[in-house]
Amino acid sequence: MYLSMRGILIRHIAVAFLNGIITLVILLIAPLGLVAVITNTTMVVLATLVTSAFVDGVVHFLSPAEAELLRNAQAQKAASVIPNRNYDELDRRS
Repeated sequence: MYLSMRGILIRHIAVAFLNGIITLVILLIAPLGLVAVITNTTMVVLATLVTSAFVDGVVHFLSPAEAELLRNAQAQKAASVIPNRNYDELDRRS
């Protein structure tokens, strides 16, 4: 699946905010101070954003490049095609 850089950034931000909301709900149940809840939620959002971007980079690094895939596909196609004969160079016996 191809996403633009803007789409990737929006996806990372959405995941980070979703994790932040879940963390905020969990922490508001616990008997903590408001500053601790806000600080912890902010740290979870930032950690999720960084981790998501890092994992995306690792997946991109481990995935073969599109150009390499196209090159391999063209090489396989060329190997499977029977070469055309040049009929001018045939040795004809009279």
